[in-house]
Amino acid sequence: MTAPAQTASATILPFAEPVKAARDTRPLRLITCGSVDDGKSTLIGRLLWDTKAVKEDQAATLARDSGKQNDLGLPDFALLLDGLQAEREQGITIDVAYRYFSTDRRSFIVADTPGHEQYTRNMATGASTADLAILLTDARSGILEQTRRHATIAALMGIRQFVLAVNKFDLVNYDKAIFEKISHEFREFALSLGVRQITAIPMSALKGENVVYSADSAIPWYDGPTLVETLELATVRTAQAGGFRLPVQRVARPGESFRGYQGTVAGGSIKPGDPVVVLPSGVVANVKQIVTFDLVRNAAVAGDAITLVLDRQVDVARGDVIVSLDGQPMTGLHFDAQLVSLQPGGIEPGRRYWLKSGSRRQRVTVEPISQLELSTGKWRPHASTLAMNAIGKVRLSFEEQAVFDAYEQNRSTGAFILIDPDTLNTVAGGMITAKRAELGGIHTEGQRVLMSLPADLAEQIMASELFANRRDETEIRRLTAKQAVELFSNAASDI
Repeated sequence: MTAPAQTASATILPFAEPVKAARDTRPLRLITCGSVDDGKSTLIGRLLWDTKAVKEDQAATLARDSGKQNDLGLPDFALLLDGLQAEREQGITIDVAYRYFSTDRRSFIVADTPGHEQYTRNMATGASTADLAILLTDARSGILEQTRRHATIAALMGIRQFVLAVNKFDLVNYDKAIFEKISHEFREFALSLGVRQITAIPMSALKGENVVYSADSAIPWYDGPTLVETLELATVRTAQAGGFRLPVQRVARPGESFRGYQGTVAGGSIKPGDPVVVLPSGVVANVKQIVTFDLVRNAAVAGDAITLVLDRQVDVARGDVIVSLDGQPMTGLHFDAQLVSLQPGGIEPGRRYWLKSGSRRQRVTVEPISQLELSTGKWRPHASTLAMNAIGKVRLSFEEQAVFDAYEQNRSTGAFILIDPDTLNTVAGGMITAKRAELGGIHTEGQRVLMSLPADLAEQIMASELFANRRDETEIRRLTAKQAVELFSNAASDI
């Protein structure tokens, strides 16, 4: 393994961080994705093989299952990932396969995701927990629609580190012009998705060129990092940024003297004495105690499974969210979201679905706003129905108060799935982008009309001559978001 070069002319946006001497103890989660037969399983198999992650018994089984070896005298590395009988018979990936390997600098958890369009839902599953995406493309065919679809889903899932692996490069005679054309095309598309940390690497997964070991002799004009060198310098997304989040999964009451609220911390940190809010009720309390299965702790952070004891009796149920007082999530009845349709029937406008986020399940209706055209990378407005595998922007309308963070801020509390209430099938996976101004518009309250406006617009109207002439007939209320929700919710129920 050679050291990465300081400059990489063939790398779109090379990682400029210096090589760390100390081992990074945080594992990097990554996925491989792209179109069919681009070599995803072979690439991961080669990674496992060259990093010595394949044990002797696995190597023996691989040699036996490979049958006749290829012209290079190598086994079929894809068999290290394709474990299902159907996958081996058809030579494709169907399910998501997770594998583990490590180098001297860090450890990795890699997910091999299917390339077929009909298994897009499985790819979305793998992307939901990844920190980095390796987008493979066959050097002979370049960027395909499925490559764009997977890149878009990865970006929607919050992945901001992409590696473009231009695979099977030996089959185009290591042509530099082909590499530059493909990498430029992908760069333009990725930038449109808001992804700017992109590294392009020409490689041959089968031969192991630029995977773990450098391919200086075969590709002398490329002076960028190998795939492993790039992965070693990637960053891990943290869930501790932002406010404390504890989706309540269970209320523990082993005796009259103890009541605790159990769940896994989905963001931030907490310690005894900190003030918290129970949502959606809005009740405020202080943390009295943090309990785990074997001890009482003085703090908890994201990823910890805890029982939270509050300093007073409050009404908390499964599905509620306990959050920090000074960093609360969004609450409301209407939210903007982006989603991927996963079932043949697609998403029907106005139909009621179950929305599940964490331990909370709510009724929701979906109104499609626009749909992404993968061929152009542009959003087509006024989408009526989102067909299977379509990527769309939607409005979500709830029957009761919903609690979310923006997905960019917290993956756990900003993600959701839609469930068909008749079949109980998962029909879509999505992420919250923003809260809609459901308080906007006009509501009636008896003989009065209640109008909610953005602060800057309200100031302009109040400063106008028309308003000044009728100021005595107008009542102005400056409300907090919580007060406004209660006011207009009550007004709407009286109509």
